[in-house]
Amino acid sequence: MVHALDPRRTSVDDHDGTPLTELTVVGVRVELPSQQPIVLLKEAGGERYLPIWIGAVEATAIAFAQQGVITARPMTHDLLRDLLDALDRPLRSVTISDLRDGVFYAELGFDDGVTVSARPSDAIALAMRTGAVIRSEEAVLAEAGIAIPDEQEDEVEKFREFLDTITPEDFEKES
Repeated sequence: MVHALDPRRTSVDDHDGTPLTELTVVGVRVELPSQQPIVLLKEAGGERYLPIWIGAVEATAIAFAQQGVITARPMTHDLLRDLLDALDRPLRSVTISDLRDGVFYAELGFDDGVTVSARPSDAIALAMRTGAVIRSEEAVLAEAGIAIPDEQEDEVEKFREFLDTITPEDFEKES
């Protein structure tokens, strides 16, 4: 087991000393039978996964970014990226900052210490377009993270294979 403050996967927030764990986006999928999309994050260098239920539009935005899809006109998250670029305000980080009553909260972090509250799904979609690091407060990951030991990694690999075959159209609801 790796210590919670192991520098290979955990940093400390510059502002208040809160332990933060870097995350990577595994992908998006539709949870059955509810047909609710989720984004699955994994702690960098660790075995914990963080599933977050999201909306269909945000699932499509994340899937587009992950697959490198470029639309004819900018989607909302592309527009935000372009706006940040035009204003020379790079997004430094996205932090999953809280979990209250089953609802996740996130913050967009900028280079001068300014933070902006955001939904995690929007924050992740924007981070994927800007290259910003995605991380979680350790307390959130400790509460909602799911440990999948290495011996179960083949199950995760099956999930990844599933993600490779899913398309954004799979998130559209039928009328």
